[in-house]
Amino acid sequence: MNWQPSASFEAIRLRARLNATVRAFFAARGVLEVETPVMSQAGNTDPNIASFSLEFGGHVDAGPRQRWLRTSPEFPLKRLLAAGLGDCYELGRVFRDGEAGGRHNPEFTMLEWYRVGWDHQRLIDECADLLRDCLALVGREAGLRRVAYRDLYREVLGVDPMRDDIEVLRNALGDVRVDPEGLERDDWLDLLMTHRLQPAFAGDQLLALYDYPASQCALARVREGKVPVAERFEIYLGPLELANGYHELADGREQSRRFQRDVEVRKARGEPVPAIDAHLLAALEAGFPDCAGVALGMDRLLMAMLGTPRIADVLGFDFARA
Repeated sequence: MNWQPSASFEAIRLRARLNATVRAFFAARGVLEVETPVMSQAGNTDPNIASFSLEFGGHVDAGPRQRWLRTSPEFPLKRLLAAGLGDCYELGRVFRDGEAGGRHNPEFTMLEWYRVGWDHQRLIDECADLLRDCLALVGREAGLRRVAYRDLYREVLGVDPMRDDIEVLRNALGDVRVDPEGLERDDWLDLLMTHRLQPAFAGDQLLALYDYPASQCALARVREGKVPVAERFEIYLGPLELANGYHELADGREQSRRFQRDVEVRKARGEPVPAIDAHLLAALEAGFPDCAGVALGMDRLLMAMLGTPRIADVLGFDFARA
């Protein structure tokens, strides 16, 4: 049994400096640091994310025994926004079941923040400013390129991700071979991203990809038009995805419909169905401010800063040594 840290002392010290940089960045901009529950009565219904569950052994008057470890602090942060707290962020641990490997650890650190009165385009700029401050800790610089999701696929692959049929998307994979059984349109788009687009992203550039297909809206607003788009963005540094942000959905009824769609997908797959977060829905119904929010993976950022493909290299003790 190897009892020693999986990360070097250099990486451990760099994480401490990184956390201090994040806190100084938001303090200078008047964004409040908060703490929210790690255990919740509800889990994440997203069919592509698995939540850990556990059982409370105390008195039943305390509420439901089954609790879920958070996969992000998103829902309680939004409840604070609905209550009128204003701009806020949280830097803390989150948990996702089944995600362990070279780039994934079931327990990891997420930074998530919200800006009232902002849209996703304005938040892209602030996210890039923060990332530049962080990269400066290791003497690195990175320019920012913004490109619409649809434009990137057209430019690099010659396909229209909003219009072309699945056969066209499959052919665009070239010599990449995968089992097509059960794959839907968005799955093929994701494969094109991970196998054909991401590997070619410039290592010294922050790429902000925005306005995703409406089918990939998650918790973002959908902007109607000839081709509806989700007001969502992701930021990459080289091939690493660092951040995922939204112009946040404020409609409680629409959010409830999306949760129900997730539940139906989970049932069809035979997967566990976490309890829907009724507190979040009630908060949205009470009145949610126009805002934008983003989640940034701190471990991924450290990997990029140190130039390592192994998440274990930036964790004091990775999953195997925990």
